[in-house]
Amino acid sequence: MDEGGGDAEVEPPVAVDVPEPGESGEPGDTGDDAARAAVRVRLLEAAPEAVRAKVAELVAVAVGNLPVSELPPPVRPVARFAPAKRARVGAGPLLGALGSAGGFAAQVVEWWAEERPGDWQPPVPDPVHAAAVAVLEGREEGSGLVRDVGERADAGRARAERDAAVARADRLEADVERLTAERDAARAAVDAAAEEGREEVAKLRARLREQGVRVRRAEDEAAALRDAQEAGHGGLRAELEELRRDRDRQREPAADADDRARRAADDLASARRASVEARRADDARLALLVDTVAGAAEGLRQELGLRRVDAGARPAELVGAGSGTSPKARVTDPAALDRLLALPEVHLVVDGYNVTKTGWPELSLAAQRERLVAALAPLTARTGAETTLVFDGAGITGVPTHSVRGVRVLFSDPGVLADDLIRSLVGAEPEGRPLVVVTSDRAVVESVRRAAHPVPSSVLLARLSRI
Repeated sequence: MDEGGGDAEVEPPVAVDVPEPGESGEPGDTGDDAARAAVRVRLLEAAPEAVRAKVAELVAVAVGNLPVSELPPPVRPVARFAPAKRARVGAGPLLGALGSAGGFAAQVVEWWAEERPGDWQPPVPDPVHAAAVAVLEGREEGSGLVRDVGERADAGRARAERDAAVARADRLEADVERLTAERDAARAAVDAAAEEGREEVAKLRARLREQGVRVRRAEDEAAALRDAQEAGHGGLRAELEELRRDRDRQREPAADADDRARRAADDLASARRASVEARRADDARLALLVDTVAGAAEGLRQELGLRRVDAGARPAELVGAGSGTSPKARVTDPAALDRLLALPEVHLVVDGYNVTKTGWPELSLAAQRERLVAALAPLTARTGAETTLVFDGAGITGVPTHSVRGVRVLFSDPGVLADDLIRSLVGAEPEGRPLVVVTSDRAVVESVRRAAHPVPSSVLLARLSRI
């Protein structure tokens, strides 16, 4: 592109005289091959990329038609490449072989001169082609041809850079014009906004002056009202202070009265709760005693085969002079345990760890508890007996939540033995209800056998093994 931005200049091909091989000083003469090789190396180093590519192309064509055995060793692998790939991929070995004094370049020149002379020296050769031929023939005048091609390439690059710079300048000029127009439009908008702002500021200042007058007038009125209030309400303040002092004097007696009334209400509520709980406990004991006595009597009558019409001595005749209740017989076999559990309203109390440590001492305490609860559930469901399972609460961080229907699981409080909890359960039952206590602890047996039937732990384990 020229300075005016026209089309790129295209120079017509220049006729370059290429001497025929065999002329004085050419490779066809018997001159020094080493000197010509040095000239080729120098020309290749100074040649632009276009000339080097053309040289590689001419050598690649000749290599593809020469015997492989006559080629230098570095060139032989390149000869096996495809024609299109030979000059592009093998340019390095091909150009490197031209600098040797072994006659490789003379072979290439000779092949072109003999096989394709018209292409080797066209009527009007291209400058790049002429420079490449001069490099291959190792002619000193090739320096001028190579220099001319380089200058033409530099001139082309310079023209391209000039055209790009001109185009960039045109774009920048257009951007400047656009930005100038935008700046002018922005200035006009700012001026218009400033004018509107000045008018609005003037209006706001006028309104502010009016508001200032009103505020001062309101402040004066407020001050007058405050003076009137101070003058008229002085007596009210004194009376209010006196009333506050009277209220403070009466507050302490009222607080004492409220406290006494609250304590009395709490005492009354506690007494009512205690009375209701005691009455409920008495009612439960009475109802359970009645059901137990009736059920026990009926069960004993059926078990002993007694008739409803007495045919022997009356109960009053069987009462001796002694007092108290004789100890219950010790149960020694599972059959006797089944007969006791068949009694109506019977209560089965089990000393948990006493049974589990007798039957499964190898298990952990938690596993022992779970196994005993699981084993008692079917027995409870089959007999209908009320079953209470008691464990020591020592070492239990939390009461286990797992339970089985029909089996009540109790843990003694910290510092309380399970034996004491069993004694409390037996003592809480009404007199006459059938009680069965399963334990092998002699102290527990002796303390409960007047109210309950003691059963060794081994008897219960034998009974559970049949389920």
